Amino acid sequence: MTENLQCIGCGATIQTEDKEKIGFTPKAALEKGMETGELYCQRCFRLRHYNEIQDASLTDDDFLKLLHEVGESDSLIVNVVDIFDFNGSIITGLHRFVGNNPILLIGNKKDILPKSLKVARLTQWMKERANELGLKPVDVLLTSAKKPENLEEILSSIEHYRNGKDVYVVGVTNVGKSTLINKIIQSRAGLQEIITTSRFPGTTLDKIEIPLDDGHFIIDTPGIIHRHQMAHYLGKKDLKIIAPQKEIKPKVYQLNAEQTLFLDGLARFDFIKGDKQGFICYVANDVTIHRTKLAKADEFYEKHKGGLLTPPRADEREHFPRLVRFEHSIKEKSDIVFAGLGWISVKGPAIVAGWAPEGVDVLVRKSLI
Repeated sequence: MTENLQCIGCGATIQTEDKEKIGFTPKAALEKGMETGELYCQRCFRLRHYNEIQDASLTDDDFLKLLHEVGESDSLIVNVVDIFDFNGSIITGLHRFVGNNPILLIGNKKDILPKSLKVARLTQWMKERANELGLKPVDVLLTSAKKPENLEEILSSIEHYRNGKDVYVVGVTNVGKSTLINKIIQSRAGLQEIITTSRFPGTTLDKIEIPLDDGHFIIDTPGIIHRHQMAHYLGKKDLKIIAPQKEIKPKVYQLNAEQTLFLDGLARFDFIKGDKQGFICYVANDVTIHRTKLAKADEFYEKHKGGLLTPPRADEREHFPRLVRFEHSIKEKSDIVFAGLGWISVKGPAIVAGWAPEGVDVLVRKSLI
């Protein structure tokens, strides 16, 4: 850690150890910056030279301070979530912090969901789930940050709902928030004049302000780490396996009671009791699904974890958290959701169990499709 050196762009404390944390600067860039007197963190450097915002993550305490700052402002809150991992990317309790500020909810990664899922149905589903969590968004929009065909619609909605105020863009890590903001930057003139501004007083938070024509700003905030996502237990190679890059192809399995599905070595689904029925798996296309008998499932997992059941990889299996069991009685069509990995649609009635690494949520929701 390099103490007492701060980025002149955003005010973050400079550090050279962790690329994922705020203030990261490569050692070579640190030395050059100290020579020239222009010391920028990598995040600010890439914004200034490439008009590209990189996501940065906060601790829980830092994020609470950020939410209080947002709540005390008079602004529009744009909350970006991952449609594929809605429950894992929603900010629990956000409604308690934003005060009277309106919230515009933007669901990202719509391009990876099956095209059979209609936009109107998905938008309504998101609105209902947000309401259940206490959020009352003024509107719900869908996009794909990589190819935002509806970027102008998003910008028009932001302009409409901000009503001459600043805009805070918030979200957990890995939802594509900064990718979306990069597209907004690229779509606007005067890009070379963008500068980063100082951190919130008394903290090591940084924010990046994108100037609007009327003197107000779109303010990008670092992402919060959501600790119940599968992604936090995997390396970068395995993240590429579980994070869908293109449209998901649902996989259907006809199961009898007392049969089990393994989603690689990352999660497990037990069909405990009920009539023979089809179960539809919605996971990234690179995730391999293995079927076995429930009675032999424990033995199967111990034998093949890190081999046939990869990820986790063989050299990581000893450090990978144990799988924890969540049993559910399903009476109507529902999804068993493995946070950050995907879901299995259950027609029911049935008694099932979902297993996930300790610390990762498995929950039941009203069927999305």
